[in-house]
Amino acid sequence: MRVQRTAQRLTFGRRMRCEERGSVTAELVLLTPLLILLLLFVVCLGRLSGARIEVDGAAAQAARAASIARSPATAVLAAKQTATSALGSDHITCSQLNVTTDTAQFTPGGSVAVTVTCTVSLGELTGLRVPAAESVTNRSVAVIDQYRSST
Repeated sequence: MRVQRTAQRLTFGRRMRCEERGSVTAELVLLTPLLILLLLFVVCLGRLSGARIEVDGAAAQAARAASIARSPATAVLAAKQTATSALGSDHITCSQLNVTTDTAQFTPGGSVAVTVTCTVSLGELTGLRVPAAESVTNRSVAVIDQYRSST
């Protein structure tokens, strides 16, 4: 009697192992696409956060360059050139770059504000339902030295 129960347990255990064969493969086939989508989503978030950080730095550099300029016209030009070179040196490719310089208070002791807008392309991340491009905008204000001469 005892031998029969032990034999039944062994055959039940063998049968369970045989029925579970291939289940790891099936689970892997089901989970692999989800893991790839998760990886693409992390890449998308990383690309956007990196772009935000770089646009923030570019706006600050452009505002500083504009505040050093001697006239409003050269301030606008300096801000555009500085923002473009700052983003280029950080390997951020903007499909559309817009630099707006506010020189309404461009007097000694006043301020200059620069707004940098960069459109980051996300179209390469196929499989995700994200927009093809996302605009990242940042504004920075720099004070113009009160004791500088206008020439």
